[in-house]
Amino acid sequence: MALKALLLRKKIDDAKKSLELLRQKDAEFETRETELTESIAEVTEATTEEERNALDEMVASFDADKTAHEDSKKSLEDEIAGLENDLAAEEAAQRTDPPAEPQEEHKKEERKEVKPIMNTRAAAIFGKMSLQERTAFFDREDVKSYLTEVRTAIKEKRALNNVGLTIPTVMLGLLRQNIEDFSKLYKHVTVRAINGEGRQLIMGEIPEAVWTDCCANLNELTLSFYDLEVDCYMVAGYFAICNANLEDSDIDLAAELLTALGQSIGLALDKAILYGRNATTTQKMPQGIVSRLVQTAQPAGYPATARPWVDLHETNVLTIASTVTGVDFFKALAIDSGAAKGAYARGEKVWVMNETTYTKVVAEAMAIDAGGAIVSGVNGTMPVIGGIIEVLNFLPDNVIIGGYFELYTLAERRGAQFATSEHVRFLANQTVMKGTARYDGAPAIAEAFVAVGIGAAPTAAMTFASDTANSGT
Repeated sequence: MALKALLLRKKIDDAKKSLELLRQKDAEFETRETELTESIAEVTEATTEEERNALDEMVASFDADKTAHEDSKKSLEDEIAGLENDLAAEEAAQRTDPPAEPQEEHKKEERKEVKPIMNTRAAAIFGKMSLQERTAFFDREDVKSYLTEVRTAIKEKRALNNVGLTIPTVMLGLLRQNIEDFSKLYKHVTVRAINGEGRQLIMGEIPEAVWTDCCANLNELTLSFYDLEVDCYMVAGYFAICNANLEDSDIDLAAELLTALGQSIGLALDKAILYGRNATTTQKMPQGIVSRLVQTAQPAGYPATARPWVDLHETNVLTIASTVTGVDFFKALAIDSGAAKGAYARGEKVWVMNETTYTKVVAEAMAIDAGGAIVSGVNGTMPVIGGIIEVLNFLPDNVIIGGYFELYTLAERRGAQFATSEHVRFLANQTVMKGTARYDGAPAIAEAFVAVGIGAAPTAAMTFASDTANSGT
């Protein structure tokens, strides 16, 4: 019950953030509408038919964009209202009579168990829960059993009897939520939960119908289907828990475990989505967007049932000269962004860069408003072109990766596990814990993405944590 309320709050927060990003675009539509109004007012008898047609197309495009924008806002507003109603109903269902006043001899002990102050990590994960929700969460038998066994293993400096201690089901929701928080790209790609090997069906290009006489024979149209095969790779590792954590509350211990696992998996997942090497090396992982774009030849073993391989290393890997600045910079970026084709997409583009590059984009978009103040058109979205900006600092400087991230398929397996190692670090006074998660993925539509370098062309070079435990790579 408490977990459901927590997840509902998270969905409401995410929806409100998305709605706020949409509302920030209202000013852009007002500007476009003003410009179109001025252009229409300038139409005279001297205006050519070609210019009139171009203006009509701009007006039609604006109307379509404005309608889609307002529909998106309305849809999110309705979604938020529905989620808030669900949350209110859930919280009402959780309300119970307050517990009876404890006997005097137990008051001190109970005050010690329910700590009003949590550490920073605990607050980040459990802070949105009410005291009643947190108490109910940690009073669950499966959670208490799990934490008790972890504490006992640490205290007695031994490995657990069972090789893989599975996290209680109620904690899997928190674990996944934590991964989403630390992975900035997880929410943008298409996630498919599957077991074993899987295939995603992809329709080919829509054929053009044939004009003919009303009573003539019909022409047969050809429609192709392809598939995207995904396998199973694991992102995992172990970390050491200091035995001093035995002095912390259950909330603090759970937060340490969940946060560390979420951070490490989230970082590795984002790297793989952008720069993953697929199965081309001994270190197995999903295929990254940039790794696919820079390919100059069809890889060996490319499935015959997959979409025809297309060389994109010139059309979708582009460079903007470092001397191009200001409006010219955004003109060049707008032209380059057109290489990312959205025929299969329904959402908007997403742009990824590091903090240095983001700062450069902000600087290039700076201007002086009517009041003499310096302003920038960057507020978490790409100026002129549109699309959400995500900052990931493992990217190289002066590299911008963009496109329709919903057309990247991430296959997510079940079986996230948490366990102690069989060999305890006695001298370091630590107990080793492990965390695992299984994914595969690849761009379903490779031409939906573009990589742009400022001053030099982007490459697929990226450093991943070495798999020294297996191959020494």
